[in-house]
Amino acid sequence: MRNFLISALVIAIISALLQLFLPWWIIAVVAFGVAYLHQQSMLSAFAGAFIGIFLLWALYAFAISSANEHLLAKKIAELFPLKGNVFALAAITGVIGGLVAGFAAMSGAAARQVLSK
Repeated sequence: MRNFLISALVIAIISALLQLFLPWWIIAVVAFGVAYLHQQSMLSAFAGAFIGIFLLWALYAFAISSANEHLLAKKIAELFPLKGNVFALAAITGVIGGLVAGFAAMSGAAARQVLSK
């Protein structure tokens, strides 16, 4: 449990800092690296990375959208069957980022297991 929370926090912090200068997919590199360095199961690695990036991306998307009173987010949410719900749009953003980071972390944990034998 402790490794899960630590990896989620480390992935979120490092990804938030690196995304200021690098492309969005740096979250996969960070999640892979953290999962490789922290000894944990593949499920725990996936869950930690998913939660860390989900919270980071969902909260960041909502914060950016709040700056302009959700004008663009409402229009984009109406393109999808979300009926203008900006909270659902931020959640979908978080899920997409969480899945990318989670699968990268699973790959990092699997690489550690394979290479340590």
